[in-house]
Amino acid sequence: MGRYDTTSPRLALRWLQERTRHIADQLDAAYAQPGLHWLTDEAEHERALAYMTAGTGYQLTLYDENTRYVLVAYPTGLPS
Repeated sequence: MGRYDTTSPRLALRWLQERTRHIADQLDAAYAQPGLHWLTDEAEHERALAYMTAGTGYQLTLYDENTRYVLVAYPTGLPS
């Protein structure tokens, strides 16, 4: 669990990457695989940036047998 406030889509993506890495490190190998793949998927990172830049949220879900981890980045407003 955690929260990170930023007005920068790029910093939001960096937060998603860090949290994904932390979660994947704690999962068994089979359950970590989707997160590890996402970490190296540059095209998906660009898509996430495009969504957030356009004002749309982006969601990534990881899970194991008992727990679902939902990472969400969405715009909260314009910088002051």
